[in-house]
Amino acid sequence: MALSPVSHHLLVPRTARYLTLGEIEGASELWFLLHGYSMLAASFLRQFEPAVRPGRLLVAPEALSRAYFEEKGARRVGASWMTKEDRDAEIEDYVRYLELLDAQIRLGVPDATRVEVHAFSQGTATACRWVAFGRVRVDRLVLWCGGVPPDLPLTQYGGALMQAGLTLAVGTRDRYLSEADIDRERARLAAAGMLPAVHRFEGGHRVDAGLLKTFAEEAG
Repeated sequence: MALSPVSHHLLVPRTARYLTLGEIEGASELWFLLHGYSMLAASFLRQFEPAVRPGRLLVAPEALSRAYFEEKGARRVGASWMTKEDRDAEIEDYVRYLELLDAQIRLGVPDATRVEVHAFSQGTATACRWVAFGRVRVDRLVLWCGGVPPDLPLTQYGGALMQAGLTLAVGTRDRYLSEADIDRERARLAAAGMLPAVHRFEGGHRVDAGLLKTFAEEAG
């Protein structure tokens, strides 16, 4: 009789990369920026340059799994927060990573009076799980072009997301999110007693500069 392989796990240290924009010294406000699938932290961070102002530190962690992606006939490097393979372990890994990053940043900004998390596309599920499973305190959680992961029990974690100021930011021409998708998501959240703020902007699957400016001014 042939033997079946047995899966095991080993927790190992590894190096994670994150970028910051703004002065750490004197910062009183933190924005954590979680990029989408196949992106890198540096390019995502550049999209938030209009939000930079004195006293606000932007922190962009890069997902732990990098790969080559084909784009217009050329290969480029991008990163992914997780795949369906061994997903529970990957979720544990990135929540642990983000918790450690938060603790590291707080050493330089111990008295932050406001914390925001802005996540895009695939990063929205990552952000929701971080807020649900971790200890991070968030004043506003903005999900750009994404929603709450469907496998996250809303009866258990919906309150934490709402306390974190759950906000949806969705384009009117998002090729990945139809109007029906958005309606279903809002109905699903409403059934769990969750009424997040919803902002629509003209455009597709992206971070909208105009709406970002609004958020930056509201926070400041």
